[in-house]
Amino acid sequence: MALFGTNGVRGVANVELTTDMAMDLAKGFGTFKPGTIAVGRDTRESGEMIKAAVIAGLLSTGCRVIDLGIAPTPAIQYYVRECGLDGGIVITASHNPPEYNGIKGIASDGTEYSHEDEAVVESLYYSKEFVRASWSQTGGLSAADPKPMYIEGIISSVDAGAIEAKRFKVIVDTGCGAASLTTPFLLRRLGCKVVTINAQVDGTFPGRNPEPTGNEINDLKAAVVAAGADLGVAHDGDADRAVFVDEKGRFVNEDVLLAIMAEHILKKKPGSTIVTPVSSSSLIQDIADRYGARVVWTPVGSIYVARTMMATGAVFGGEGNGGLIFPEFQYCRDGGMSAACMLEMLAHTGKKLSSIVDEMPAYHSIKDKIRCKDKEAVMKKVAAHVKGEKVDATDGLKIYRPEGWVLIRMSGTEPIIRVFAESRTESGAKRLAEYGVGLVNEYNK
Repeated sequence: MALFGTNGVRGVANVELTTDMAMDLAKGFGTFKPGTIAVGRDTRESGEMIKAAVIAGLLSTGCRVIDLGIAPTPAIQYYVRECGLDGGIVITASHNPPEYNGIKGIASDGTEYSHEDEAVVESLYYSKEFVRASWSQTGGLSAADPKPMYIEGIISSVDAGAIEAKRFKVIVDTGCGAASLTTPFLLRRLGCKVVTINAQVDGTFPGRNPEPTGNEINDLKAAVVAAGADLGVAHDGDADRAVFVDEKGRFVNEDVLLAIMAEHILKKKPGSTIVTPVSSSSLIQDIADRYGARVVWTPVGSIYVARTMMATGAVFGGEGNGGLIFPEFQYCRDGGMSAACMLEMLAHTGKKLSSIVDEMPAYHSIKDKIRCKDKEAVMKKVAAHVKGEKVDATDGLKIYRPEGWVLIRMSGTEPIIRVFAESRTESGAKRLAEYGVGLVNEYNK
């Protein structure tokens, strides 16, 4: 059975993701790439338990371990790269519900482990062919705090002077996650007046679910309007993503967020390359065309985006879920950097976020999912059905029609097939979604 999904190994703590599993996975990481390894976690209740097992597993292979405590995933990634470590392990389930936890490997350059590297660790996990250090060679354990270095790195990577001059008022909803220890302090350093909600560290996530969807952050929307703030920002559990609310209290659609941030970067670097998954809106192509830029489409998953950016020299990339990548800082999704760059964009344009959003071309999208017992077989039959049509098979089947497109792809972690449809019109998106769902249901028997 495959352990690794789109973003590491995840499961319900002490049910699917046990301490035995965590320790053996860590032994696999330590056997595959030994050396000095940083270990950090988000705020989940099971985090300390899983972290202890991971540290024990690494030490047993002779690795030296630096315990980074609770910190955003991008802060851990930044620390690994900047300190020249051999790798890292992040204990997080990102946006999943509180009972879940996960384990994700970080390469020496600060990027997530490639799927090829994960396959090696998975093979070691099942074979149990781990390095076992002698009693005198078991690794040492120390501790460090990556957060100050991370905050300083972000400040030095944006136009801090322009942001400070505006004295923005920002409401920050950290969702009781790892960003509680970074984003409010980062924004205050940038001269903002910051009001926080859900900013206590609490792995039960009492204020809202860890995933900051438009329906989950109603308190943030209301707070922005009530306080007359310029901006609202919310993070997921490990703060590798950020979503935004404009000064009118409106949630900024993630595809629109991706597009407006791409435009901010391309204004400074026209004719460059940007990278995004095939599930992203065509809006990103519209923005690229404005600035003579090239879009490279990848499979869904931040590691594909990051590594393609590295290979193509892209100036920006990201996913339509609030996961934005700024390569001049680091090649990973970064919620803190996203918040700082949003403020930089507002400072440079002198515009309200609502007006920037309203200037974007309008698209309508629909997302659906169908539970399938044999999703691979269904996808093969759908592929045969659409043979001869204009199809992009980068990840699943993205079928182009005059009114837009529909993407049919398997989930990497669940027995479901997802259907994404997009069109310039609401009726067009509905027709395409119905077509995609109908195709799946026809063969899902």
